[in-house]
Amino acid sequence: MGSAIAVTVIKVAFLALLWIFILICASIIRTDIFGRKVATADLPHADLDEPRRGRRRQRGAPRRVVISNGPQAGIEADLAGGVVRIGRSSDCQLILDDDYVSTRHGQVTVRPDGIIVAEDLGSTNGTYVNGQRITQPTQLTPADTLRIGRTQLKLDS
Repeated sequence: MGSAIAVTVIKVAFLALLWIFILICASIIRTDIFGRKVATADLPHADLDEPRRGRRRQRGAPRRVVISNGPQAGIEADLAGGVVRIGRSSDCQLILDDDYVSTRHGQVTVRPDGIIVAEDLGSTNGTYVNGQRITQPTQLTPADTLRIGRTQLKLDS
C-alpha cells in the first residue's frame, strides 16, 4: 500500500517537471519568434532638438551597409537615417533570411561625431567584427567585415 502511494507521488512529480520543461521551451521559442519586450526608454531615438549643422558626412565616408557574402549578397541599407537595424524582423532596415540570425540581431549606428559602430542586440549566436565576437559597441571601418549568422556585411561609400 505504501509503495503504491510512493509510485503515484513520483509519477505526479515527474509530470509536473515535464510540464515545467515544456512551458520553458515554449517561452524560449516564443521569444525567438516574436522578440523580447523592450521598454520605450531603451529604444534608440533621434534627438529632434539637436541642430542638423555639423552632421555632414566627410568625403569618402561610408554611406551604406552592403551584404558582401551570403545568399543575399548585394542587398544594401542606407546609413543616412543614422541606424541600420539588422535581423529577421520586418521592422529591421536590413532583413536577413538566415536561420542563425535573431529577430533583432544587431545594428550599425552612425554617431554624431561620424564614427560608425556595430552593436549586438542580445542575439543568441552573436555578432562578429573581423572574426571576433563583440559584446559592446565596436567601431567599424570600410576595411572591417561584420558577420551576423552566416551573412557577411561591409561598409561601402
